[in-house]
Amino acid sequence: MISVLTIVKNREAHLRNLVEGLRRSTVPPLELVIVDMSDEPVERPVADFPVRVIRHATHGLPLAQARNLAAAQATSPSLLFLDVDCIPGSDLISAMADAVNFQDGLICAEIQYLPEGAANDGRWCEATLRAVGMPHPARRFPAAGLVAEPNSGLFWSLAFGISAEAFDRISGFDEDFTGYGAEDTDFVFRAREVGLDLYFLGGTCAYHQHHDVFDPPLQHFDDIVRNARIFHARWGFWPMVGWLDAFAESGFVSREGSTLTVNRFPTASEIRAAKQPPSHPF
Repeated sequence: MISVLTIVKNREAHLRNLVEGLRRSTVPPLELVIVDMSDEPVERPVADFPVRVIRHATHGLPLAQARNLAAAQATSPSLLFLDVDCIPGSDLISAMADAVNFQDGLICAEIQYLPEGAANDGRWCEATLRAVGMPHPARRFPAAGLVAEPNSGLFWSLAFGISAEAFDRISGFDEDFTGYGAEDTDFVFRAREVGLDLYFLGGTCAYHQHHDVFDPPLQHFDDIVRNARIFHARWGFWPMVGWLDAFAESGFVSREGSTLTVNRFPTASEIRAAKQPPSHPF
């Protein structure tokens, strides 16, 4: 059995689809633990497995802290972190539970990105989602089973499994990373230091529900700059270089050696202009 952990901030419709996906799973989770950071408390979902909602009122987006809080509340020795935007495939729970029991490591599930409207209002079936979902071009998953992935930078926190013991061995996500960005890359690097490798799990997936995409994510500018500095001080290189380069090209920052300088902050109109059309899935 496996505990499913998710965090939510103002995406209750996406949460309902996640829960519906769990309801349709061939094997239900032992429990669903929800950390709710929304402006208004979410309604506790009804399901045929235990659901617990932990209220964590906050003005920001403390991803590391919220994930650690969810893990601390879990009762299973196996954990599946599932982003609130993800609808689990019907066999994801059973496949991930088996994989975590078999392999000591970080195990990522494949993500299929959905176009706008594909899962609106719960009117969906998995066959339809599978037909319209798009894999991420930077990540290649096996047709079935587990394969080791040597590039730790390809870890993603959207859907990954780990034993509770291994999570504790890493000491969880580092809460020095406040807000959005780099906390997951730091996590996988610290996992590697304690002997935990990264694996990709094929033959199953989660479906990522569409939401607004900003490229670069200027709405998280402060968090990204702050967390990038913390990461560089620890690991000696810059994370999120695509975003940092985009910030530099627009004159927001300058990066030289180990120094990242903020020249100016994006305006509200510049943030709005970074919003991508619905056809931009990633």
